Amino acid sequence: MQGKIGLEEHFGLKDTIEDSTGFAPEHLRDELRARLLDIHGLRLREMDAHGMEMMLLSLNAPTVQGIPDTKRAIELARRTNDYLAAEVAKRPDRFQGLAALAMQDPDEATREYERCIQSLRFRGALVNGFSQVGSAENCVYLDDPRYNDFWAKVAALDYPFYLHPRNPIPRDAQIYAGHTWLLGPSWAFAQETAVHALRLIASGLFDRHPNLQIVLGHMGEGLPFNLWRIDNRNGWMAKGHGTPAKHPVAHYMQNNFYITTSGHFRTPALLATMMELGVDRIMFSTDWPFESIELAARWFDHAEISEADRLKIGRTNALKLYKLGG
Repeated sequence: MQGKIGLEEHFGLKDTIEDSTGFAPEHLRDELRARLLDIHGLRLREMDAHGMEMMLLSLNAPTVQGIPDTKRAIELARRTNDYLAAEVAKRPDRFQGLAALAMQDPDEATREYERCIQSLRFRGALVNGFSQVGSAENCVYLDDPRYNDFWAKVAALDYPFYLHPRNPIPRDAQIYAGHTWLLGPSWAFAQETAVHALRLIASGLFDRHPNLQIVLGHMGEGLPFNLWRIDNRNGWMAKGHGTPAKHPVAHYMQNNFYITTSGHFRTPALLATMMELGVDRIMFSTDWPFESIELAARWFDHAEISEADRLKIGRTNALKLYKLGG
């Protein structure tokens, strides 16, 4: 399929790329560094070779979210966004930007998000999970009431918010002790992000802002496959569990979340997600440079789905959600 659009496609700065090198074996780290720093070279050639028209670019993880010093986090976010805006301006037909935000300071994050949307013409934001605030041990999640005004601004500006994974801090990762292979994309990313999304749902965020749209990568971080069990076991509507949320989890997943295929190129998983959420809430992505554009495109272009569904997932859902027509 020609004209595919990718929503979870990363780049790095010289002072952020080391946050990502630990996810590659030693002999591939120089290649990963080069790919993170590249925007208009190999990246474009890979896109051209495999039918990708556009990427929405975002900073690698955890970067801003992993800086406890609020002043430093703010500086990096602003510098990143200015750099990205300048790179996008070189080829706006091929690239658009997602804002990096220093959630350590909710007021500053709100101002920066507004600047990125209104002045830099970005298409939303991507935030790498919880933020470490003040100290490396203080993890603040996005359902915290301190973010109420931030979420109101995101809803008002009407662009999607991409909730991207990161690993738990060592204090919270005892279950992985002796099994570090489970950290990162293998398992911990999905677990951490799925719980974060469930916290947002339970907080009543989407009852306050019913138009707010959150994007999850990696085929929904496992959530589409567990919706029935979550709602059946908790019996939210019949019993209540002391949360402000007014509806079952599945209601919010079907109305306030979009899913991308980033880093999860498996047709049975895609079909299950289509059945749970509907084809209008799924979008193609690759997770470059951590995954292969060729692998993602070859799988998607030949997945056993209808051509109408392929067009929606590969292109038109993203055009609509991210307002990419102009």
